[in-house]
Amino acid sequence: MAAHGVIRATMHATDLRIALFSGNYNYVRDGANQALNLLVGHLLSKGVTVRVYSPTNARPAFPPTGDLVAVPSLPLPAGRGEYKMARGLPAAIRRDLDAFAPNIIHVSAPDFLGHRAISYGRRNGIATVASLHTRFETYFRYYKMAFFEPIMVKILTRFYNRVDEVLVPGRGMAEIVGDWGVTTPTAIWSRGVNHDRFTPTRRDLEWRRARGIADGEVAVGFLGRLVKEKGLDVFADVVRELETRGVPHKVLVIGEGPARSWFAERVPGAIFAGFQSGDDLGRAVASMDVFFNPSVTETFGNVTLEAMAAGVPVVAARASGAVGLVDDGVTGFLVPPTDIAGYADAIGRIVSEPGLRETMGWAGHDKAAGYLWDTINQTVLDTYLEVMARRDK
Repeated sequence: MAAHGVIRATMHATDLRIALFSGNYNYVRDGANQALNLLVGHLLSKGVTVRVYSPTNARPAFPPTGDLVAVPSLPLPAGRGEYKMARGLPAAIRRDLDAFAPNIIHVSAPDFLGHRAISYGRRNGIATVASLHTRFETYFRYYKMAFFEPIMVKILTRFYNRVDEVLVPGRGMAEIVGDWGVTTPTAIWSRGVNHDRFTPTRRDLEWRRARGIADGEVAVGFLGRLVKEKGLDVFADVVRELETRGVPHKVLVIGEGPARSWFAERVPGAIFAGFQSGDDLGRAVASMDVFFNPSVTETFGNVTLEAMAAGVPVVAARASGAVGLVDDGVTGFLVPPTDIAGYADAIGRIVSEPGLRETMGWAGHDKAAGYLWDTINQTVLDTYLEVMARRDK
């Protein structure tokens, strides 16, 4: 029963009009924007009306799912011009929003656009939901600005306390934002994986041989954009430690990015296979023997899940992107984020024990089987409906 004795009809998916705000919907390919595009595809399949607002460029990384409105933006400074920063919510975008008349605003980044979108929603009595994809507060550690991290946490806390619901990828992130002081209700929006693409059956010895990796050699893989905040410094330090210990291995790097030259200087023996996509990416991942992910910036770790689905044991930082996903000692090993010796111990053990490598790989594959995009994205749609129901009480 709603206020004044008015009985409200139950809202259905087809009643929803979602305005989704993103800092990068499709102009650079990363895990966050691919998750958003898959979400929009699911929403559209259920009859939800969706309109996306994001910076764009003339040559996007992939076609957008749904209706995309270009928001005026500027390239980010400090050598990261491949990413863009929207210049708030200009009058033309506000008019477009007025005409679209959303009943939920979903913001996916705590940037100027996200802040202004939340303010627009609060000013107009529109429900607001925020999803958390990246631990932006950790970025400052990699650019000699660690002093700014506590300030960023305060900014993020205020941002997430201004919405009706926060979507986090797991319980670990819910605890982290709670420790910050975020009191907004949270819901879990995990991530899925394409099981046709990421599977042990795509392992390709010929592909490995063509890149100088013999059948009996153990390939320690990196997968992701080559940017410093992915933990490239730690990765390079661990490779040097493995070499010092005489642990036999080859380093296989999948991805491109502005820090490639910087990284290549620090891992001179690495094999750089470049950017891979589609089934080629599935083949490259399945052709690894160990996946090493020292990053602490992810809230979930899509690449970690992809490696698990492909049957590759994981060594990862004991941080938000892997805790709850990697079962320590079962599907891989979790190591304190900057423990170089600990990483080398874990990788060295997997290298030296083929039976353990196989057992962990299959355990990860079995666990990843439960991560299905349709099921996971349905939880977001259900959350939208729950938020609307709360507001109608």
